[in-house]
Order: sequence, then structure tokens, then C-alpha cells
Amino acid sequence: MILRAHLIVERPRFRLDIDLTVASGQVVALLGPNGAGKTTALRALAGLTALSDGHITLDGDPLHTVAAERRPIGMVFQDYLLFPHLSALDNVAFGPRCRGASKADARRGAAAWLERVGLAEHATAKPRHLSGGQAQRVALARALAAEPRMLLLDEPLAALDAHTRLEIRSQLRRHLADFDGATVLVTHDPLDAMVLADLLVVVENGAIVQQGTPAEVARRPRTDYVARLVGLNLYRGIGDGQHVKVDGVLFSVAEHLDGPVFVAFSPSAVALYRTRPDGTPRNLWQARIEGIERHGDNVRIHLDGPIIASADVTPAAVADLDLSPGQEVWAAVKATETHAYPA
Repeated sequence: MILRAHLIVERPRFRLDIDLTVASGQVVALLGPNGAGKTTALRALAGLTALSDGHITLDGDPLHTVAAERRPIGMVFQDYLLFPHLSALDNVAFGPRCRGASKADARRGAAAWLERVGLAEHATAKPRHLSGGQAQRVALARALAAEPRMLLLDEPLAALDAHTRLEIRSQLRRHLADFDGATVLVTHDPLDAMVLADLLVVVENGAIVQQGTPAEVARRPRTDYVARLVGLNLYRGIGDGQHVKVDGVLFSVAEHLDGPVFVAFSPSAVALYRTRPDGTPRNLWQARIEGIERHGDNVRIHLDGPIIASADVTPAAVADLDLSPGQEVWAAVKATETHAYPA
């Protein structure tokens, strides 16, 4: 691990207290709702927000005692913060110049970086003449040109439109794969995190509530926020063999578990019926439709009842079942579509 940090920042009515470790070449994404402390953590690593306690070590050396301008870091801000009076070339050359490189060497290195990010022909352009995607690539080149040991990215794709974001996301992933330092990414977009990061760290109310690889976090969410993030219905219940009781609904599950457990399933796994289905289907409960909205190519039905759930159905199913807000329906999930794990 080249980055080890225990970040404690205390403010009125808020306390951030998290531990972070990042290996060489690893990308760690900080995820969490607004106000969770993600950007505070990033600013603390950069030296822009003072620690109340804790420590930061980079390559074994203390970093928290080093002034922000002397830390070997590169940072890409959400709005990029390019110098408006400088060309793209001189923006990228700024870091090496601050670290003592001659003007010629700094500009030579900057030109190489602009070539690398596909913007050599825009070297003389001022930021106001760059598109959002171009500005993002200049900001990334500026951050990396100074040869930092740690790269900090604060919502680096948030300012881009959907089409540009798709293209820049894939380019950013390639550049991060070539960086051998520690990268910490703050984002609220689950797709950005899943594509760009090797490890996800979920922060809520200033504390880490879950961490793991994208696949681990997506498969086993441990809070409502994470479940919404990865698009799952999530419940905490009590397991008794292959049954889990959740707020009056008895779920049959494939796993054999006892004690406190989580049960998760996709909205697409929920089947809806206007009347109670024949036979004795398992995982069945009566619910009331609270809302209906378009969700991609499907329709998302929000259900209230003994448990709150989301169900994704086709537009044809909405018409066939004549679904509308306020209706009573029956909801069911097959045991094979559920996923249960220890709480």
C-alpha cells in the first residue's frame, strides 16, 4: 500500500472518521449520498482541509504535515478549474514549472501529454474555446504532468453530457490503468465507480459502511443507499433455515441461514398480479401501487405494503394489468431470484 490514511475532520454537527489504504496502481472510489463526507475526505488528502486528528502517509512518508502546494499530488476538480488566461499547453505545463522544470522542458512534457490525451491540435486554445470533454482531458493531463504519486478526482465526469461522458469514461479508464500511483475518485454515479474503480468505499454520515470490489458491493449491499445505488430491493430480516421473516413477509430463499440476514432481489424479479395467484406461490404479499414511472425500456412500479419494493415490468404488462396508482396488487418473487446473506 502506498497510501495509508486515517482521516478525522470535525465540524459542528458533523464528524468524518475513515481509514483508507490504496495500493500502487489501484483506483479507489468513494461513494455516498450528498453530505456523507466524500469531498471532505478528498480535500483532506489534498491538504485543502485540515485534519482534526489522524494521519496520512504516502510511500511511507508523513503527508499530513506537508503544505498542500508541496504534496506530490495531482487533482482534477469537478469544474476542472483550468487557468482561463493560459493555453491548454501552458495549463498542462503549470505543474512541472511549479516543481522547478525549465519553461522549455515543461512545455515539451506538456505537449507530450496533450498528444497522449488526443488534444495536440488544441495546444494553443484557451479553456473558453474547449468543449467539456476537452477541458476534462486537459485537467487530467495537467494533474498527471507533474508526475504525482497520488491522483485525486472529484466528480471528474459530472459536468459532461451523457454522450461525452461515455467516451471520456473509457479514455479515463485507460489513463488510470497506466498510472502507477494511488488514485482516489469521488463520484455519486455508480456506473463511473463500477467502470473506473478497483475498490469501492461507501461513506455515509462520515463513516465507512461498506467496502469491496464493485462485484462484491453490487451483489451484497449492506445499506439502503447502496441497494438503491446498484438497483436492488434490500431488506433486513431474521433467517431460520431457508426462510427469512421480513416485516411480516416470509421469504423462501435458496441459502440456508440463521439469525440476522439481508435479503436482496432485483426489481425485474418481482411479478405483479391483479388477483391472488392460484396455488400456493412462495414469497407473496399484497401491496398498493404508490407510483409508476418510466425506467429505461421498462416501467418501474413503486409498491407500498408490509414492505416497500420496486418492480420493473414492461409497458405491455402495465396495459394488460391496467395498473395505476392506488391499486391493490399481489407481488411475488421466486426463491431462486432472491439473494440472502448474513447481516
